[in-house]
Amino acid sequence: MCLSACATLPVILPGANPGGFELSGRAAIRYGEQGGSTRIVWRHGSAIDDLLITGPLGQSIARIARYNEEVVLTTAEGREFRAADAEALTESVLGWRLPLAGLPDWLRGRPAAARPARVERDEQGRIRELLQDEWLVEYLAWNEALPARMNLSRDGARGRVEIRLILDQWTQAPR
Repeated sequence: MCLSACATLPVILPGANPGGFELSGRAAIRYGEQGGSTRIVWRHGSAIDDLLITGPLGQSIARIARYNEEVVLTTAEGREFRAADAEALTESVLGWRLPLAGLPDWLRGRPAAARPARVERDEQGRIRELLQDEWLVEYLAWNEALPARMNLSRDGARGRVEIRLILDQWTQAPR
């Protein structure tokens, strides 16, 4: 199966994704001496994730799907890779780590539950900086109660990973 820029995400019926979200945005990713710009479209729920990553001109890079405890990464060429851990899978296939476990909470402007975190807040009580799971998350701009721009960085065995996110659209599913 080949990915395309107009690939559709699976239909999620209203109420079928309680507490989840859908978002689209842009990311600049730097890992070691490499890097590039991407667009992302992501549907997240408690049991599923479906994240489409395309290049700035719409060319497919990868689709990452999580169904309960399994993560499947499909490349633009249609090759599938499977693992239980999205970070290790994205590092082995794409060359950089994607913190899929913590990212849904970090995108909501909060630390991931049940794991230690260091948090610094701004004058309005919003998180300015978060350190969790060896990731440094810096909140650069807010759109009301949700982050609009953020930087994520982590030092690893293959070098430093930096992800700059700009969230263009966000829809929170009803709880």
